[in-house]
Amino acid sequence: METGVPEINLANIGVLAAEREEENEAFRSFLEGRDPVMIDEQVAALNLLMAAQIDCTACGNCCRKLMISVSPVEEPFFAKHFKVTPDEARVKYLSTGLSGTHIMASMPCVFLNNNRCSIYESRFTDCREFPHLHQPGFTRRLWSTLTHYAMCPIIFNVVERLKTEVGFRR
Repeated sequence: METGVPEINLANIGVLAAEREEENEAFRSFLEGRDPVMIDEQVAALNLLMAAQIDCTACGNCCRKLMISVSPVEEPFFAKHFKVTPDEARVKYLSTGLSGTHIMASMPCVFLNNNRCSIYESRFTDCREFPHLHQPGFTRRLWSTLTHYAMCPIIFNVVERLKTEVGFRR
């Protein structure tokens, strides 16, 4: 595994992501022939390593750029936080996505305050799970993960280190 300081500068990550679009497409193809369980284990370990080194509150980019799903179970909490009825909360703060799920209607997230989530302890499942690198099925989700590669330092660094670990030739 590569050592050194992870890249956290979003401007640098954006430039590198643009330069590596074709490379990342080749990497997706490269991973198709690998053992998905082994890749999941490597990604999970890299995720733990990067999450320990990267302070998400210094970034907050996910809260600025992601469309967050709000499950029906989470909607009453959301309404209670704003001291409105669930119907009022849906109309004022949520939109209905293509699949019928409710998503936050505004970006950045209404709960973002100085790069910190004002409801962190009770944040939505979608927020708690991001960047989803601890979950199985990384190779099946790689296209989706790469859509966030330019905006999330953890994803960027995990993918770059995974390239090295699996012997991907650039």
